[in-house]
Amino acid sequence: MSIGEIREAILQGKYEEAGRLPLPDSMTAAFVRKDEQEMFEGIEHGDKDPRKSIHVEETAIPPLGPNEALVAVMASAINYNTVWTSIFEPLPTFKFLERFGKDSELGKRHDLDYHILGSDASGVVLKVGPGVTRWKPGDLVTVHCNYVDMESPEGHDDSMLDPGQKIWGFESNFGGLAEIAMVKANQLMPMPRHLTWEEAACNGLVNSTSYRMLVSDNGVGMKQGDVVLVWGATGGLGGYAVQYCLNGGAIPVAVVSSQEKVDLLNELGVELVIDRSAEGYQFWEDGKQDPKEWTRLGKKIRELTGGSDPDIVFEHPGRQTFGASVFVARRGGKIVTCASTSGFMHEYDNRYLWMHLKSIIGSHFANYREAFEANRMLDLGMIQPILSKTFPLSESGQAAYEVHTNAHMGKLGILVLAPEDGLGIQDPKRRESFGEKVTAWRRLS
Repeated sequence: MSIGEIREAILQGKYEEAGRLPLPDSMTAAFVRKDEQEMFEGIEHGDKDPRKSIHVEETAIPPLGPNEALVAVMASAINYNTVWTSIFEPLPTFKFLERFGKDSELGKRHDLDYHILGSDASGVVLKVGPGVTRWKPGDLVTVHCNYVDMESPEGHDDSMLDPGQKIWGFESNFGGLAEIAMVKANQLMPMPRHLTWEEAACNGLVNSTSYRMLVSDNGVGMKQGDVVLVWGATGGLGGYAVQYCLNGGAIPVAVVSSQEKVDLLNELGVELVIDRSAEGYQFWEDGKQDPKEWTRLGKKIRELTGGSDPDIVFEHPGRQTFGASVFVARRGGKIVTCASTSGFMHEYDNRYLWMHLKSIIGSHFANYREAFEANRMLDLGMIQPILSKTFPLSESGQAAYEVHTNAHMGKLGILVLAPEDGLGIQDPKRRESFGEKVTAWRRLS
């Protein structure tokens, strides 16, 4: 049996038949190698090249255990954690796999000399392990990346607090940049039936993360009328954040890095946009922050909002922007942060936090309910995929390089078993009812 026969059955719409076919002996996947984890030592962060570290080759089919599923991956996507893994920062992810291998016999399966990347996927369930009752072979699914057993009591109010919680394809092996991925059954969600494979695949991580940060009570519980400063508003996280703001009656103030990105957001209905390149903000100089630049940013925000400071700051760049974020938030405002792509060691003036009663809220991905609700918003057509471009699996390194160098907008998709864009739509009438909104991000990018 070859992977080609499974692909052909899926392309013909014979999903249950694809699930009845025997598994092939091997598959193609994108991975990094343990014996290369020191290849970028002494090289500056910006000069580390994922095209040199990501290999796309034949490898073994993932092993299937209880409460797990094997998914034929039609499409996947690049996230910043793929970049981190590929440049072995802030530490090689093989350390996560080694730790996982010490947890249990099932954990040992992940501790290999290669790490298959990818924290997003859409596809078809091929096989399910013992204990799986909700999902069956032939189901069309998208995958979210909260990899957790839920055996600990600490996780039952919020699975993101479970001590065994991991991010699939980053802290676990057998991720979505492979022809067959291994996932927990509680990572599966129904694929929105009006989306293509690649559109459905690009949402799981960043859409769910943005939902938890802004909408969920585990984040800031955004309400109507809130002014929300969104950094990187055309990137993976920010592109969903501005949509949740608009849908939820909030007022997004978007920060981007070019006039092209300003124009894109204006087309999508975001009226208040700051081009930080045109404004020339220099928050850091000679290793120190300049509070005058924070003040200048705050003044610009007030000009756009008619005098209001942000109720919420949607933070993910980290070190480069965090001091400014704490400063510009209104008295009693909230800074919600989920990442630090420009550096993890943040500095800010604590007087503006404690004396003005502001709050910093840490947020990490989403629990199953939050991911499911974010996926439902896609299915309802209330949130649109922010896919801007696709690559074949063989060019995963190039796609990760473009994210690493910020040479992209929105999400970059990876076609795995899907031979071309535009396939996988199950409900064309529903898609037509949503109009061009579904493809707006790609069209405008």
